[in-house]
Amino acid sequence: MTLRRLYFLPLLLLTSVSAQADWSANLGWASDYYFRGILQKSSSASGGIDFEHKGFYAGTWVADVDGQFGDGLEVDGYFGYGGSVGDFTYGVGFTGYYYTGDFDDTYQEINLSAGYGWLTIDAAVGEYENFAGPKLDYQYYSFTLEKNGIYGRYGLFEDEADGSYFEVGYNATVSEIDLGLYLLVSDDELVGESNEALVFTIGKTFDLN
Repeated sequence: MTLRRLYFLPLLLLTSVSAQADWSANLGWASDYYFRGILQKSSSASGGIDFEHKGFYAGTWVADVDGQFGDGLEVDGYFGYGGSVGDFTYGVGFTGYYYTGDFDDTYQEINLSAGYGWLTIDAAVGEYENFAGPKLDYQYYSFTLEKNGIYGRYGLFEDEADGSYFEVGYNATVSEIDLGLYLLVSDDELVGESNEALVFTIGKTFDLN
């Protein structure tokens, strides 16, 4: 089973708290679009709209995808709540992943997040529609260490999905443009053969208030 999902879905939505309602839009591009260690498309554009209010969030995000079964668009919808107590952050939400064309079938999952200091732990418990086959259950876990834009992440799948990956990179904002560069190493259980990639990302967020 291959699990295809968006690279750019912002994890910060799970831990952000806004004092007032906030609408924003985002545009982005990746030299290679990976999510959770799996290649979705080489050279992929994306865009989305988000709403946040007192820790509650909702949004949608779209990216172009291309794989062995066909191309099209991936359209995500998500909502949830995130907050903090001192240095401890937490979040809970739902995400659905829907596709045009024959690239993949629907995924729906519950997202959980907890963080303290440099460490953030994310978990997803989901179900995959699997075209005409039986529905498949999966769990995803990731452990991220981040400081001053430099981060390392280890992610793995369990249940009716297998495989893991490691990612190390750097994110920065220059003149209101978000830039990222990361090295990704995926194991053969995840992608059929071991894979390494160096990925560049660029994006911008627009305040719609």
